[in-house]
Amino acid sequence: MTVLKQGEVLEDFFGDKKIIQNEGLYRFTSDSVLLSKFARAKAGDNVADFCAGCGVVGFHFLCLNPKIRSLTLFEMQEELCDMARRTAILNGFECDVECVKIQDIPRSFDDKFSLILCNPPYERGGFQSEDIKKAVCRKELTLTLCETVEGAFRALKFGGRFAIVHRADRAAELIYLLKKRNLEPKRLQFVAGCEGGKPYLVLVEAVKGGKEGVEVLPVAVNSSPTQK
Repeated sequence: MTVLKQGEVLEDFFGDKKIIQNEGLYRFTSDSVLLSKFARAKAGDNVADFCAGCGVVGFHFLCLNPKIRSLTLFEMQEELCDMARRTAILNGFECDVECVKIQDIPRSFDDKFSLILCNPPYERGGFQSEDIKKAVCRKELTLTLCETVEGAFRALKFGGRFAIVHRADRAAELIYLLKKRNLEPKRLQFVAGCEGGKPYLVLVEAVKGGKEGVEVLPVAVNSSPTQK
């Protein structure tokens, strides 16, 4: 039996699977599910989830692709790591949870992963009156997009894939930083809130050392978007 801590609830997230959420901490949005569905698994993948939060991207991807070889979650907030560990136990998921900033991932993880998933902070600027524990998940207070890309480059094997979701209006910056670090965009998809609507998200899969040439997928429609 899972013992919930103060402020925590159990929520459905995949069939009969449950995930622990805390009303006082950052709660996952539909962006996480979009990313886990966009990323593609290969046999024997060693998968990492950067900026994992409570683990929803990695866990949802594992449910969709149960034959991956391994899953490692990287998250800097210990409370979220603790929730992720207990969610893994609750559902019988096999994974490792590392409580560390992306910039400080140990060198022992260099060139380790064949796929990295990432739902990073999107916003620039200060957090004003927002709770700092929620703000660091939404805003680039402790991690920039450039640092995220650098961390992915280090941790990926040659030929490994990096799947990331970000704001549509930062697509040019994202693609520039990926190409600058030899992470070649190979698949790209914008997401809109309604048919014919203005995209608000972009999903990109890049390959370390890949050749030029990107497949641009049709715009996906997310009729019930939740704001990060």
